[in-house]
Amino acid sequence: MTTAAGFSPVAWSSGRWRGTDRSSAIGALLLAVLHLALAGVLTLACDRVQAQTTTSQKPDSAALIARGAYLARLGDCAACHSVPGTPAFTGGLPLKSPLGTIYSTNITPDRETGIGTYTLNDFDRALRQGESPRHHLYPAMPYASFAKTSNDDIGALYAYFMNGVAPVHRRPPATSLPFPFSQRWGLAAWNLLFLERSTYRDDSARSAQWNRGAYLVQGLGHCGSCHTPRGLAYQEQGYSQASSRYLVGGVNDHWLAPNLTGAGTSGLQAWSESQLVQFLKTGHGARAMAFGPMKQVVIESTGYLDEGDLRSVSIYLKSLAPEQPTGSSLAQSRADRTVDWLASGDVRVPGGGLFNNFCAKCHQANGQGDPAKAPALAGSGVVRAADPSSVIHMILSGGKPVQPQGMPAIEPMPAFADQFDDREIAEVASFVRGAWGNNAPPVTARSVKTDRAQISAEKP
Repeated sequence: MTTAAGFSPVAWSSGRWRGTDRSSAIGALLLAVLHLALAGVLTLACDRVQAQTTTSQKPDSAALIARGAYLARLGDCAACHSVPGTPAFTGGLPLKSPLGTIYSTNITPDRETGIGTYTLNDFDRALRQGESPRHHLYPAMPYASFAKTSNDDIGALYAYFMNGVAPVHRRPPATSLPFPFSQRWGLAAWNLLFLERSTYRDDSARSAQWNRGAYLVQGLGHCGSCHTPRGLAYQEQGYSQASSRYLVGGVNDHWLAPNLTGAGTSGLQAWSESQLVQFLKTGHGARAMAFGPMKQVVIESTGYLDEGDLRSVSIYLKSLAPEQPTGSSLAQSRADRTVDWLASGDVRVPGGGLFNNFCAKCHQANGQGDPAKAPALAGSGVVRAADPSSVIHMILSGGKPVQPQGMPAIEPMPAFADQFDDREIAEVASFVRGAWGNNAPPVTARSVKTDRAQISAEKP
């Protein structure tokens, strides 16, 4: 055994000690004492350095937690893991999927009902590989997108959820899907087929802002979860611009998440970067208002992002090549006499009279809307989309738009489910989809009946 000073005490009793010169022994003893004293000084100095380092790291730790909180906003974690009237992040939100209803989990640091026992590695595997310490996660959790998140951002998120979120003991409903979807081991095969286990890599041919936008949209922002169509295995049909199906639009809970590529009829071709930034920040823009699930995205997530990140997201989205979802390439007519017809009061056009009496006050006879009341319908990508889900859903259910600070109170869109029958709603929807040169296919009463029944059945 050797001390910190390098002096072996075994020599005190060894035969070698008894035959040495006394002066040499005294010198060795003094040298040992000197070494021990030096070791003590060094230990004390290290303790002081460590104390100073710990003190200097406190602001860094607070900054790391704050950064994690920002990233949690970016990932919109609260929207899925919170239910109105319950503490944030305690789970229980029912998520509809073709497999059945999947309930979100408690992600507070409670040790029994939350993630309080998770190590950083556990947290990382759950977010980026869809594997919790207990079982595989269903892909309703967007881990296929989160897989692109950097190690540093995963660390910041872990610091926030473990130290910046209060533990809440609440056990949400358990997910119980029918066989064979209840067998979670099968998700290992899903991961092998569809999960790309690599973080985002910058494209050297693109600007730093473009890469930042691509990282946010493809990763934590998981925009593709709603805006990319899914395949038979509930996989997104693309996770980056390398796929022609990425962000071309998808239907979730009977809402159409519109095309985010540069398509002219259903996408963002007519939007400027500044208009996109304003929409993501406030839920309002010159061409649309946030409704359905997107409203919560603005309230819980994008409304909190800084200007630089919003600008980067807009730059990336505006760079996407025009891609059309199947059957949505609609030509907009140049000639249209809708305004003249509405002014004449001719009641022979189905749906026109109802629009004039109930809709024109806010959406205007010219279909241009009013930024303080309602979005434009003329040229709207959502209105003109091949899939009329959002138009039908909005007429049936109505909705209250996001209320930006400093703006006059915005009137909610009334629900007409109890006021109009299926045929009347189909006529109004068909009217706005065909008016002002929109030229979209009409809506059938059968489609309205189906959507009405499904929406009604899923209401709490």
